[in-house]
Amino acid sequence: MRCAVVGHPVAYSLTPALYRAAFAELGLDWTCDAIDIEDGGLPAFVTGLGDDWAGLAVTMPHKRAAAGLGRPSQSVTRLGVANTLVFSDDGIAAHNTDVAGFVQALQYRRIDSIDRAVLLGAGATARSALVALVHLGVQEVTAQMRDLDGAADWLRLADELGVEASAERLGTRHDTDLLISTLPGEAGAPWCDEAVAMAQVIMDVSYNPWPSPLVSAAVDAGLPVVTGLDLLAGQAVFQLELIAGDTVDFETLHRAGQQELTLKWHD
Repeated sequence: MRCAVVGHPVAYSLTPALYRAAFAELGLDWTCDAIDIEDGGLPAFVTGLGDDWAGLAVTMPHKRAAAGLGRPSQSVTRLGVANTLVFSDDGIAAHNTDVAGFVQALQYRRIDSIDRAVLLGAGATARSALVALVHLGVQEVTAQMRDLDGAADWLRLADELGVEASAERLGTRHDTDLLISTLPGEAGAPWCDEAVAMAQVIMDVSYNPWPSPLVSAAVDAGLPVVTGLDLLAGQAVFQLELIAGDTVDFETLHRAGQQELTLKWHD
């Protein structure tokens, strides 16, 4: 059976390494590749897949499109984004494992409750982060955006979830318990100083480059950090259970990702 992670760009993805480690542990002769698909191309790609495909891990910019390509889970219906497509005789099912992944990643770093949080970015991943924070008891969340045109949609979701929320421009400084950057790559680098000055804990979902500028700044400042690898391994536990029908330990996936990062960035 075949699996893949799809996105644009996607060559940096650690997902194939995590999946291969999982398949080895489960005794499955399955494959996983990284396939670059430009924005708008996911529906046609999925339509052309054969019966030898088990599922797809979906990353940006395809998470919104993926939500409309199969039977949506409850979280997909609420958020309008999916990161997992599962293929079976019953058709295609769309799931979101990012929410559970955020919870697992934070708890892995012994963060079990949050009162105040700031999110950098308000896209698909930030929406999943918001739901995860609600599960952890957050009382107040602020989304910082480069463009406030998306503020209304963000505030509407927060209102549905019953959490106090606001939106502001990137770089606004105020104290918070947790800051989560959902910005891609090095996009958060210009705001590193502001981020580490106002947060007690830093999380950055990006692991390309590794370590990210924000994680490096947080470590230099002596702050606890939650990394993009923590999130990737956390959400992959649930993703693989859906696609392969069996559970793989978080530590197995995290270790495989760490080994791949070492090869990519310290070879």
